[in-house]
Amino acid sequence: MVLEEYIPEWLMKNLANLVFVLAVIIASFIIAKIVDRALKTYFGIVSKKMVIDETVYGLVRRISVALVYFAGIIVIILSVPFLRNISLALFAGAGFAGIVVGMAAQSTLSNVIAGVSLATFRPFRVGDRVNINNEYGTVTDITLGHTVVNTWDNRRLMIPNHIISDQSIINWTIEDSTVLWPIDMGISYDSDIDHAKSIMIEEARKHPNVMRYEDIINYHPMSSKDEGIEVYVTECGDFAVNLRLFVWIVTRGIAYTTGCELREAIKKRFDAEGIEIPFPYRTIVYKKDIMEEKEQLYRENK
Repeated sequence: MVLEEYIPEWLMKNLANLVFVLAVIIASFIIAKIVDRALKTYFGIVSKKMVIDETVYGLVRRISVALVYFAGIIVIILSVPFLRNISLALFAGAGFAGIVVGMAAQSTLSNVIAGVSLATFRPFRVGDRVNINNEYGTVTDITLGHTVVNTWDNRRLMIPNHIISDQSIINWTIEDSTVLWPIDMGISYDSDIDHAKSIMIEEARKHPNVMRYEDIINYHPMSSKDEGIEVYVTECGDFAVNLRLFVWIVTRGIAYTTGCELREAIKKRFDAEGIEIPFPYRTIVYKKDIMEEKEQLYRENK
């Protein structure tokens, strides 16, 4: 009698159902954790014996956990009469409900579908170095909702999967990790082009990160010796002759710093050997000077 006075009648009638729902929710969380840890342990053991793609097994783990939660929801719906009646009503109006749910969850569903597509077709994998959304970094995780990219300056980008699926992706790692890296330098019109090109080639050959021909043919068997380190005149600009040095680097991860070091070394050699890197030239004509010049010509011709 005391309990009936303080506990609402509807709660007394549905207490068993509430306890059951709570038990299923707790059990779902526990089972999901067990499945996740079991799969993680299993894939860790298997990866020691054979090559396992982290991208694929990460997707398998997440789908397995999602199925556990989904099974828990189904058990709750089928076991509770009130929820079962609601679900039947929703199925009866599935057309309208499907439109409403589809519109409300459009972004979420597109991310999930795109995540499955990325894990299936694998334009990139966990650990690949990529350019995505105008950012360069390493892929650290691919979830059903987003992809995590650790950028070169140690930022973690959470990019929705549907955005990635609609963009072009540069994968610097897949199949061949080598990079043909350009380094631009400008010299004056009075400087010796051949001497400048020889200095750039010499400095490139000295750098330990620049691949030699013996290393290049391991990745590109059809390469010739002339394709190792090359310099081209790319433009005769307004005030400079622009040269572009091409060097092969083993990975994209060290290409940028290698280019910076080479640019510094070439600049020092240019200074030491009289190769001028010119400043921009501008000719400024004032309107006052033009008028004075016209008056002077008028007086001379008068």
